[in-house]
Amino acid sequence: MFVLPDKKGKRKSMNAREYNQSVDWYSDNVFRFILKNIRDEERARDIVQDSYEKLWRNAANVNFEKVKSYLFTTAYHTMVDVLRKDKRQTYTDDYRTAEGTHDDQYSDLAEILNEAVKQLPDIQRTVILLRDYEGYSYKEIGDITTLSEAQVKVYIYRARVFLKNYIGKMDLVV
Repeated sequence: MFVLPDKKGKRKSMNAREYNQSVDWYSDNVFRFILKNIRDEERARDIVQDSYEKLWRNAANVNFEKVKSYLFTTAYHTMVDVLRKDKRQTYTDDYRTAEGTHDDQYSDLAEILNEAVKQLPDIQRTVILLRDYEGYSYKEIGDITTLSEAQVKVYIYRARVFLKNYIGKMDLVV
């Protein structure tokens, strides 16, 4: 049984039901957030699993009311660690081929938007997904990504400008 502090400073237990409830409520959102960033389902599942394992190990220090923020923060930092590790490793026989260009006309705005989001730099993609897809405040995004609120706003602004321009260019094609 895990013990968590409540608002009055007293300790309250986090039981298996509350942990399972956090899995039910947030695992899909965390998975989608990570998947949109790294575009690899297996690795996204691994990162979500690692995040829940960290929650389980650290449950005594996590307030159940703030478990969603804890999970997104943990998943984000785990993803960054995985990406950094991948950048350090080089595989001579495993080359990724660039995705082919699409000559077909786009008719679905969601498909165009998803393609545009893929084009964003990692940090811009992360903040825009947290803000526009998950609904986090600037402060919460700053806490998750360890950026200042001002930096978060700048990255979101730049991402939205890019997305607007990208979709505008796609409108000419459609």
